[in-house]
Amino acid sequence: MKMKHAPVVLGLLALASSGCTTETAAPAQNDEETLQDAAETSASAITAQVAELVREQVAGDVYHYSFLVKVGDTANARVRVHRIVREDAPWRARPAARAILLLHGDFATFTTNFAPSLTSSAAQPDHGLAVYLAERGIDVWGLDRRWTTAPKEGADFSDFADMGVVQAVSDTGRALLFARTIRSLTGAGQGLMFLGGFSSGAQITYLHAAEETQKQPEQRQVKGIVPIDIYAKVAPEDTASKQVACDNAAQERDLVAQGEVDSDNSAFFQPLGELAASAPADPSPFYDGYTNREVMLGFVTQTYQFYEPKPKYHLIAGAFTDGAPTDLQYASEALINDWLAHSPPHQALVESADRDALWCGEAPLPLGDHLADITVPLFYLGAAGGFGDHGLYTTTVVGSTDVTTHVVRRLPVENEPEDFGHADLLYADDAPTLAWEPLSQWLLAH
Repeated sequence: MKMKHAPVVLGLLALASSGCTTETAAPAQNDEETLQDAAETSASAITAQVAELVREQVAGDVYHYSFLVKVGDTANARVRVHRIVREDAPWRARPAARAILLLHGDFATFTTNFAPSLTSSAAQPDHGLAVYLAERGIDVWGLDRRWTTAPKEGADFSDFADMGVVQAVSDTGRALLFARTIRSLTGAGQGLMFLGGFSSGAQITYLHAAEETQKQPEQRQVKGIVPIDIYAKVAPEDTASKQVACDNAAQERDLVAQGEVDSDNSAFFQPLGELAASAPADPSPFYDGYTNREVMLGFVTQTYQFYEPKPKYHLIAGAFTDGAPTDLQYASEALINDWLAHSPPHQALVESADRDALWCGEAPLPLGDHLADITVPLFYLGAAGGFGDHGLYTTTVVGSTDVTTHVVRRLPVENEPEDFGHADLLYADDAPTLAWEPLSQWLLAH
């Protein structure tokens, strides 16, 4: 069900009535306000920020809430905050002691990465990391970055040049405060939350945790971090990966300087998935001599041909015949097609430039390096065919003493080009056993 304008208050008040005595609350205007300040905000202020509220069933007693939240006055100053949680009754979230905010990766949203059944008929309702965690009593939240809300047609890109990592980190703080406020009102207390992310969302997880170390303890919101298959700093000996980042950063920054601010996912990722599903045997519009299905399989199983942050990096593990991909090894092809087809149409190029610049490490950098100041518990989840072991170096740079690493590896090292891929961590049929269960056990133990 969708509710807009004044009816939004009714839905938020219904949430607020499920276990606390405070009458109304709203997310704070910025992450410098305390949680108590947010808890005292009026219902009218909630309406001013939440433009749309959606509630829908996912599986059993697990429900999905989606809040479209205004965060400024520019053309795309809005983010979507998600919550996937078990309910005791309609609009009554079951209080959970542990909560996590998850950040999506590139050409994705929270739902396409963590709750794919909400966008894909190929996914079983409970086959998604967010749903899996919610079923085990963890309150799962998510954030869609500003660029995901821009419409496919007629988008206004006037504020895209500001959508770098500084803004992404700030919006993450807003989302954490929003989530903690609603949790407080729904009887779950005012405790700190875990912060996690997949791919580029994991890099932002590291960056937010690092920036938070520069705040006073009472202003911090994160109790632990869960970076999924990424590095925040390239190992000194990994000169090839660093050079790839430097080259990419230089090219992206040059494009931004020329006024190009949009990475148009509707020009490649969306049709890549759509055509592979609807016309798999037809000639590809992208590469002569190949079918739509062949190009899709080539891109996801041999991603290093297009993008190589580490040797033989690939999104999805493939099955090969005479060196050519003919199938996917562990994930449903229909699900992968839907993941690509449901990419948000636009993406901010400056964010990619910032992230590559940080990997490169050459000035000017958008943020200072405070990784060594991170002391909260850390769980790194990697995939052998993704960033995998290359993500382990960052876990030695942080100041945390409570560090757990888990890299899913199914094949010998010499077969890494065919091993569990970057996005297999989210979409493989056996991801729940190989990846999600260790993660959930760590969260529940902390």
